[in-house]
Amino acid sequence: MNRVRNFKMILWMIIGVGAAVGVARFLLGLGSTTNLSDNTPWGIWIGFDVMSGVALAAGGFVLTATVYIFKLEKFHSIVRPAVLTAFLGYIAVAFGLLFDLGLPWNIWHMIVFWNPHSPLFEVGWCVMLYLTVLLMEFFPVPAEEFSFLSKIRKVLIKLRLPLVIAGIALSTLHQSSLGSLFLIMPYNVHPLWYTPILPVIFFISAIGLGLMMVTFESLFTAWLYRRKPEVDLLEKIGSAARWVFMTYLVIRVSDLLIRGQLDQLGSGQWQVKMFWVELAMVAVIPTVMLSFRYVRTKAAGLMTVAITGVTGIVLNRINVGGLVHINRGETVYLPAWTEIAITAAVIAGASLVFLYMIERFNIWETRPTDPDASPTQLPHFHSVDGTWLGTPGISARTKYSFGFIIAAAFAFAFISWEPAESRGVDPTPVHQARGGDTLWIDGNRDGFGTAFAHKEHIRRNGEDKSCSKCHHMNQPRDKNTACSQCHNDMYLPSDAFKHDWHSSPNGGKLACVECHDKASIRDIDSAKKCDYCHKNLIPQGSLIKIETYEANSYAEAMHMVCIDCHVQVAVEKEKPVLSRCETCHEGQRDLVDADVLIKSKSDLVGKRMVLPPLSRSKCND
Repeated sequence: MNRVRNFKMILWMIIGVGAAVGVARFLLGLGSTTNLSDNTPWGIWIGFDVMSGVALAAGGFVLTATVYIFKLEKFHSIVRPAVLTAFLGYIAVAFGLLFDLGLPWNIWHMIVFWNPHSPLFEVGWCVMLYLTVLLMEFFPVPAEEFSFLSKIRKVLIKLRLPLVIAGIALSTLHQSSLGSLFLIMPYNVHPLWYTPILPVIFFISAIGLGLMMVTFESLFTAWLYRRKPEVDLLEKIGSAARWVFMTYLVIRVSDLLIRGQLDQLGSGQWQVKMFWVELAMVAVIPTVMLSFRYVRTKAAGLMTVAITGVTGIVLNRINVGGLVHINRGETVYLPAWTEIAITAAVIAGASLVFLYMIERFNIWETRPTDPDASPTQLPHFHSVDGTWLGTPGISARTKYSFGFIIAAAFAFAFISWEPAESRGVDPTPVHQARGGDTLWIDGNRDGFGTAFAHKEHIRRNGEDKSCSKCHHMNQPRDKNTACSQCHNDMYLPSDAFKHDWHSSPNGGKLACVECHDKASIRDIDSAKKCDYCHKNLIPQGSLIKIETYEANSYAEAMHMVCIDCHVQVAVEKEKPVLSRCETCHEGQRDLVDADVLIKSKSDLVGKRMVLPPLSRSKCND
C-alpha cells in the first residue's frame, strides 16, 4: 500500500504549504498574497474554488436523483461516494471562500442582513441549505458505527426522499444562479460567453461535470487502492453524459447563431482561441469519444474523457469568472503562487478527509484496508539506521507531520512579509484634473466622474482664502500644486516627501546632517520641518495642519476635502442636499443611495471611494 502512503504524504505537504500561505494571508491581507486588483477583484479563488467547486460537487444531486427518484438501484453502490464527494466539495467551497473575503469573520452577515435583490444572496443561501441537506443525507453512513446514534439514523433514513428532493431543488437553483451573477455584466463578459441563458448553460454543464467527477473519483480511487474499477456502471454514466454534452454543444452554438455572434469566431482575439479550446474540451471531445462503446468500456478511455470534461468545464467557469473579461485596459491577471497554494491546499484537505472516510466507514461495499492503521502489520523501522518508528499508525503520523512541517517551512521562506503598500502592489496612477474653468475628476478612470466648477468655487469662497482651503501644501516654486502631485495613487497612500530622492546623489544631494540633528537619532522627530528650506511650501492662511507627509489616496483625499466643506456649508445655509452623494455625482443616481446623508468626513475615511461605471445605455442617454 505504498501507493496510498505516498499519495497521502504529497497531500500533507501541499497542506503544509497552504497553511503557511494562509497565515500570511490573514496577517497581511489580500494584497500581500494575491495578484488581485481593483480591475480584477475576482481571481482563481472565485473562478475555481467557488464556481468550479460547486459544479464539481454536482454529482451528488445527479446520483441521488438517479437512485432514489428514478429507482435505478444498480447505481446504489456509487451513491455514497458521490454524496461524500459533494459534501466535501461544498465544505471546500465554504472554506476557500474565507480566504477570498476581505473580512471573512463577517461571512455570517448574509444570514442576518438580507439583500434579496442580489443573486449572490440566493447563491449563498442555497449553498448553506444544500450543505445542510448533504450533511443529513450522509450522516446515516458514519452513524452505522455508533449505536448511540441509531435513533437519529433511523429518522434521517425515513426522511431520505424529502431530503433528496430538497437537494435537487436547491442544487438546481444555485447551479443556475452562479450564471445569473454575470447577467449584470454585459459589457465585461466577452460576447462569446455572455448570453441571457447563461443560468441554463451553467446548470447543464454542472450536470455533465458532476457525472465526469463521479467517473474520475471512482477510477482514481480504484487505482489508488488496487480495486477492480466499476466499468460496467461507469459505462452507463458515460452513455448518459454523452447526451448531456451533446445538448450543451447544441445550445451553445444555437445561442451564438440566434444572438448574431457567430462573426466573433472570425476575429483575431485571443479569447476566440480560448473559446475553441474550451468548447472542444467541454463538449466536442467528450461527445465524440463517448459515442464509441469501446471507449466507454475501458477504464483508460473513461479516465481520458473524465479528465478532458472536468478540465474543460473548469476552464469555462474560470473564463466566465474573469479570465476573458473585456474593458479592463492593459490589466492582465495571473494568479500568484500563493493563490495557487491555497487552492491546492483546500483540495488536498478535502481529499485526505475523503480517504479517511472510505477507510473507516462503509462508503464502498467493501471497506479498503488502512495501510497506516492495520493492527496486523509489524512496527516500522528506519531503512538506514534501523531506528524504531513505532506502530504503523504512529509511524505514519510522524512521517506526515514531518512532511507538513518541512513544506510549511519551505513556503514561509518564500513569502514576502512586507505590507502590500510598502511593496508598491497594485499601483493606480492618477491623472491630473486640470482644465479651464471646470475640472473633470474621474475617480475610477473609466470615463465617468464629476465636474468640479473650479473658478466658481474660488468666487464663492473669496480669492483671498479660497486656494488655501484645498491647496494646503505646494511643491517648491509652485503656487497651487495639483492634488495629484502628492496624492499620486488612486487607492494607496503615497510618500509626498520622497526621502530617497532628497538623499540621492541624482536628486536633492542632501547629507543626513543637513536635515537631522547630529546628536539625535535620525528619525522624523529630529528632522527639520520642510518649510525650513521651502518657505512657500505651506500656503499662507492654510486651514489644514501638516502632521505627516504620507499623502492619503487620491480618492480618499478628494472626498475628505469635498465632504468636509459640503457638511459645513449645508449646516450654515440649511441645505442638507449638499451632503448627499448625488450632489456631485449628478446623473448617476442609480449608482448611489440618494438617502445617504454624509454627516462628516469620518464617515468616509478608510473606505474605498469607488462608484461603479455607468452602463453604455446610460452613457448614450
